[in-house]
Formats: sequence, structure tokens, C-alpha cells
Amino acid sequence: MFDNEKTTLRRHRQERVRNDVRGTDDRPRLCVFRSTKHIYVQVISDQSGKTVVAASSLSKELRDSLPEGGGNLSAAKRVGELVARRCLEQSISKVIFDRNGFLYHGRVKALADAAREAGLQF
Repeated sequence: MFDNEKTTLRRHRQERVRNDVRGTDDRPRLCVFRSTKHIYVQVISDQSGKTVVAASSLSKELRDSLPEGGGNLSAAKRVGELVARRCLEQSISKVIFDRNGFLYHGRVKALADAAREAGLQF
């Protein structure tokens, strides 16, 4: 499978960041993936190799309340609030932010800001 140039460059940024960013059980990694239609977030403990919390614009709680779809700023904010709420329920208050090679603006920034406002620290 051949990637286009944008995807290849993102994968290089992703590998470069992943060498330094590791999630532990005490401070897991909050990893963001955005597609054209949706946005996905996982809170991962690399130490135990498990996904602790996950949320996306396709989550049951958000799917019906997003009439315009999941590929915009308002959806990213709602997903950020949801993942923060789920983390706090699991007594996770500190995470390491992994933008997964995406630039820190637009939907990725909106998700991070909403998660911070909801109580996550990173």
C-alpha cells in the first residue's frame, strides 16, 4: 500500500515523537487521531500495553447529538470533554499528550483545550 506524501510526512513526525513520549500506568498517553469525518482519542498505558479509556465522535453518547457530523471543531470539543470525564472516573488526572504527528491547531487543539478545561492536566 502506497501512502501519499502528507501521510508519509505525518508518519515520520509520529515516529520521531513516539521515541520520546511513553505512557506509564501513573501518567498514560493521550493519543489523538483525526480523519476527515471523525476524531478519535485513546488513553494508553505503554507500560502495561493497554488502552485505559477511549472516546470518539462515534461514541454512543455523542453520535446522535452531533447533527453536523464528527469532523468539525464542536465535535472535537465534545470528544475532549468526554475523554476527560471518562479519565476522571478512572481516577486519571495527568496524561501525556500525543498529537500523533498531526499539527497542533484546529481540531487537535480544540480537543486538547476542552480536555484541559474539563480537568485533565498535561
